[in-house]
Order: sequence, then structure tokens, then C-alpha cells
Amino acid sequence: MKGPAPGGRRRILADLTPLRISVDYRRLWVGNTVSWTGQAMTALAVSLQVYDITHSSFSVGLVGLFSLVPLVVFGLYGGAIADTMDRRKLGLYSATGSCALSVALAVAALAGYHRVWLLYAVVALQAMCGALNSPARTSMIPRLLPPEHLPAANALNSMTSTAGSLIGPMLGGVVVGLWGYQTAYLIDAVAFSAALYAMWRLPAMLPDAPEGERRKRASVVDGLRFLAGRPNLRMTFFTDMCAMVLAYPRALYPAVALLWYGGDARTTGLLVAAPAVGALLGGVFSGWLGRVHRHGLAIVLAVCVWGLAIAVFGLTRNLWLGLFFLALAGCADTVSMVFRGTMLQVAAPDEMRGRLQGVFIVVVAGGPRLGDFVAGSTADLASPAVAITGGGTACVVAVLLLALKWRKFLQYDARKPTA
Repeated sequence: MKGPAPGGRRRILADLTPLRISVDYRRLWVGNTVSWTGQAMTALAVSLQVYDITHSSFSVGLVGLFSLVPLVVFGLYGGAIADTMDRRKLGLYSATGSCALSVALAVAALAGYHRVWLLYAVVALQAMCGALNSPARTSMIPRLLPPEHLPAANALNSMTSTAGSLIGPMLGGVVVGLWGYQTAYLIDAVAFSAALYAMWRLPAMLPDAPEGERRKRASVVDGLRFLAGRPNLRMTFFTDMCAMVLAYPRALYPAVALLWYGGDARTTGLLVAAPAVGALLGGVFSGWLGRVHRHGLAIVLAVCVWGLAIAVFGLTRNLWLGLFFLALAGCADTVSMVFRGTMLQVAAPDEMRGRLQGVFIVVVAGGPRLGDFVAGSTADLASPAVAITGGGTACVVAVLLLALKWRKFLQYDARKPTA
């Protein structure tokens, strides 16, 4: 009797098949992993340098604002551009721009030119390059891999972003402390060479559309109009907004650390890290995701787990139990993200993938910021416990109501994708 086929073995750890079967995807993943870590290192170094210059937390907070606005604007427009030109070239040009900006930061630091306006300007331009690069890079992945391997690829991508967000700041702090800001910026510039090499080795990636369509002016409106008529794809954004806007307690971590746990900045750091650790574990143990075909149902369940975990976190007063539920929420977010990303890549036609990825960037970037405002306002009006537990409960209720209204989303089958 023959044993089970390799593809049929039950997996627990992350499925590395996409890295084995596609050399182009492997280069892209490795390059993105290295460059993401470098970008996270630079983000911390910029914040430290702004504070060193101004001694103002408000000035450090402005770094986020200067990155958010171009990320939202150029996220939408960058997705439209990715649907009208060679995505490989767009990815290559934007990555080159990011690399050059890191070099500019290093040169300014080496020359002793410490001006906060320069840091703000570079941060804004880096966000613009990132917003142009991400839709191009993400919309290329379905051209490099068969549809059945996209969930595994998206799980690997989630590990890249999460690991980079954890490792990059730690390395950045060490590097700045030992060798200064210029070294961190130079390391980031060198790290971008991996992404540039991966993009350079790719074949041409023209959108799968008639040449006349590609020559049209990039239109964000066309993408939004397309999305308006695709309820399953719309639901992927609605469910994520429920989680990020209603049940995202990040802004309350400092108050929670002090009031609930009697802690300090180190306790706040643990609270911030817990969801990221959970998200990373969700990616590491993502082998089972490839066996799930009901992606809509999986997204609804994952977002409900997120909401419930946040709600229970709001009821806990034991630090380690609270960290566990935050990690559980982060793990659920990875599951949701994998299936949401896969649906956008499979159910949308190639000529619309860039624009939908642009919308995805805006939701991912803007949702948590709105969530910070909602959580902070509710906590001021009531209490942190009401904001967190009420927000988690509201997330679950909202997602279930959406699922009841668009029941076909629960029936979505990846083997017969419909937008």
C-alpha cells in the first residue's frame, strides 16, 4: 500500500512549498524579509533622532502623521498605477527610491546635519515609495504561484512583516546605541539591495489586460466602482474594519499597564509585543491553513476570536493571562489576514489586483489609527475596561450582523472563487 502523498500530509508548521516551487517568489520573499527588517530599524532610528533633536514627544508623534498621509493617498493611487504598467518596473523604481532615501539619511547624519524637517520630509517620501511598492509587489504573487499555494504564501508574508516589526526595532536600538544613527540608516540601505535584486531578476509583469486598457490613465475610481459591485471582496474590508476600529486597544496600553498591573514602560512593552508574538506564532503554525477552502467563514470566525480575546483581556487583571489573550488575538489576526489577502488575489481579476491592494493598504494603515481614536475617546468618557471589553463585544456583534446580511460570504469556496 502506498503512503500518503506529500501534498496530503497533515501540516502543522508553516508550509514552505511556495519557497520550493518558485525561485522568483523565493527571491522576492527573502528580499522583502531583509528589507522589512531594515525599514523597521530605520523607523526606530528616526523616532530616536527626532526626540534627540527636539526633546518633544509631540514631535515624535508627528512622524506617524507624516507617514500616514502619503501612505493613504499614494496607497490608492499606487494601486491604480500598478494596474496600468509593468509591476516589476514599478516595484523596482519604488524600492530604488526607498534605498536612496535611506542613503540620504545616512549622509545627513554623517555630515552632522540634524534638522527635524529633513527627517519629516524623508519619512513622507519613504511612505510614498512604500505605498507605490506594496500594491505592485503583492499583485505579482498570484503570477508567481498556483492559486492553491497562495494561503501558504500569505502566511509566509505575514511572518516577514511580523518578525521584521519585532526584530527591526530591537536591532535598531542596539545599532544606534553602539554606532549611531548613520549606521542604522546605512544598514537599511544595504538591506534594500536584497529587495532590488529580487525585483531585478523577475520577468516583466504587465497587468493581464488589453494594451488599450493599460494605456488609460490610472483611475482609483474604477477600482472603487469595481469593489462596490463585489460583495465578497467588500466583506474582507468590512470585517477588518470591525476588528481594527472597534476592538484595537493599542492606545490604552500605557494606562492599562499602570492602572491594572501596577507596571511601567516595560509592562507597556510587553502588552505591545504580545499581539505581535501571537501573530508570528500564527504564521509559524500555519500549515493547516492550506486545507481550508471556506475562506469567508474562516475570516468571520477569526475576527470573532479576535473580538472575544480582546473582550476577555478587558476583564483580566492578571498580567500573564492578559498577555495570553492579546497573543491569541494576534494569532487570530494572522488567520484573518491570510484568507483576506488570498481572496483579494484569487477572486479579483489581474487588471484590478493593484487597485484592490491599494485599498487594502489604506484600510490596514487607517483602521488602527481610527481604532486608537475610538478606544481613547471611549476610555476618557467611561473607563479603559469599558473601552476594551465593550469594543471587543461590539466587534463580534458587528461581524455577525454583517455575516447575516451577506450570507453568501460564509459560503465562499476558494475552489470556486467569486468576487
